[in-house]
Amino acid sequence: MFATPAFAQTAGAAAAGPQDMILQFLPLILLVVLFYFLMIRPQQRRMKAHQKMVAELKRGDQVVLSSGMLGKVVRVEDKEVGLEIATGVTVKVIRTMISEVRVRGEPAPANDSKS
Repeated sequence: MFATPAFAQTAGAAAAGPQDMILQFLPLILLVVLFYFLMIRPQQRRMKAHQKMVAELKRGDQVVLSSGMLGKVVRVEDKEVGLEIATGVTVKVIRTMISEVRVRGEPAPANDSKS
């Protein structure tokens, strides 16, 4: 017949509804936004920079493989690169395994018609 204090308190809390629900999810939403700006976005930028670097490879570039091996690009194909790791020793390497371009190749000489 009489409502206990516990039932009376829960009835009042249920009436507040949408405002309390937003306040409960606000920390979760803030964590997702923080996670995006601190982890996802920088990783996407690094990935785009790496893809651009690999796409711009050309003959004569000095590169570092992900294994740490150094070499000079002698042949550029669609998905693979011919890499000279020693004099007369050429290996095929998948483009995405190149982690860094150390020295860009020399530009092609201009056609000087001095002769």
